[in-house]
Amino acid sequence: MREPGEAKGQALADHGVSLGEAFRVWLRVAALSFGGPAGQIAVMHRILVEEKRWISEGRFLHALNYCMLLPGPEAQQLATYVGWLMHRTLGGIMAGGLFILPGIIAIMGLSWVYALYGKIGIVAALFFGLKAAVLAIVLEAVVRIGRRALKNRILIGIAAAAFVAIFFLDAPFPLIILVAGVLGFLGGRAGLPQFEAGGHGADAQDGGNRLGEHRPAHATPSARRSVRVAATWLALWLVPVLALLLILGRNDVFSQIAVFFSKMAMVTFGGAYAVLAYVAQQAVETYGWLHPGEMLDGLGMAETTPGPLIMVLQFVGFMAAFRDAGSLPPLLAGTLGGLLATWVTFTPCFLWIFLGAPYIEILRGHKALSGGLAAITAAVVGVILNLAVWFGIHTIFGRVRTLEWGPLSLDMPEWGSVDGWALLLAGAAVIAMFRFRIGMLPTLAATSIAGIVLYWTGMIA
Repeated sequence: MREPGEAKGQALADHGVSLGEAFRVWLRVAALSFGGPAGQIAVMHRILVEEKRWISEGRFLHALNYCMLLPGPEAQQLATYVGWLMHRTLGGIMAGGLFILPGIIAIMGLSWVYALYGKIGIVAALFFGLKAAVLAIVLEAVVRIGRRALKNRILIGIAAAAFVAIFFLDAPFPLIILVAGVLGFLGGRAGLPQFEAGGHGADAQDGGNRLGEHRPAHATPSARRSVRVAATWLALWLVPVLALLLILGRNDVFSQIAVFFSKMAMVTFGGAYAVLAYVAQQAVETYGWLHPGEMLDGLGMAETTPGPLIMVLQFVGFMAAFRDAGSLPPLLAGTLGGLLATWVTFTPCFLWIFLGAPYIEILRGHKALSGGLAAITAAVVGVILNLAVWFGIHTIFGRVRTLEWGPLSLDMPEWGSVDGWALLLAGAAVIAMFRFRIGMLPTLAATSIAGIVLYWTGMIA
């Protein structure tokens, strides 16, 4: 499906980035997309904005704001959005598809190993080292994005309030974004300079990017295009679901997987953690797909492999079909179940982007709406900081408990469970990237090798 004005076989767009180059860059982004949404956004920001200079800081944050409002994994949707901006529908499919491809392969392979043999230590050791470097990447993202997005005390205050609300009050993520957006909208409408998108000096910092600040021809919305996009992607999403229900019946495991995870795709606002507890409960108690504790094993796979954390749903789908294979070989059934869960989880993500992104693009420059998005950007910095703190706590400490005082709650690590090697590797990664400006790839490689060496020498289990 081509966008208006898209030439068949076009290999090089006006910005000079060919599809071949884009493929290589998106493959690199995908291979480095560790650490949950904070780490993934950090990687994309580092490569797309800082290194390749494909798009400006303001445009990156504008797209991120929209993706944070959607159900589903915001980082994968952000990749789809930027890929669509650069190379139309094909670029969006390529970017969004490649973003989840390493995770699909990794989770599928680990699901096979898990189903047949249980846990494999050397794989965990490799990812043990990776997580240490990802923590440094996440911290760098908070610093970089925060430095450019928080240009005044009001925006800093919004970021701080968002962090407190989500970290201490466990406030719903959509509510935080909604409140910030309303405040920014009213401030922008009133003409307050503090709510100018990107803050003072943004234009100077945004210059020199490949895409430029104009709106591409394919980013002009139309009712005809919207109907075509909605019909295409709704069919890709829902026709397989309806076919399974009609052919196999609603009680078949594949029908249950298709329906259940289609529902999950609609309600995953604020990232995977918003629904993982519910998924675990349903998978164990209602459907009997998993045994108690296995959801944590799947979550560990998703946290330590490339791709969105919601990829854990592929593991759930795999185990569901593996244990209820019917006439199929269990491994084949599990593979089909995992791929089905992935399909109905991620196909809607492309729908949200291809349908909504043109309308979001025309809002760039609208004073009141830009004010709302500037405030949302500030809130997002607070949310990313929350994710960074959460990721750091769970990387460095083996046990974490939740303390509650009325409306307040706090994830408090048990200090006796500190993992000395994780702390040492994370500290070394932070020093390497912040003090000595060592690149992301060498740091990731070094910590990964260190994790394997620690496993081989018996330092970690």
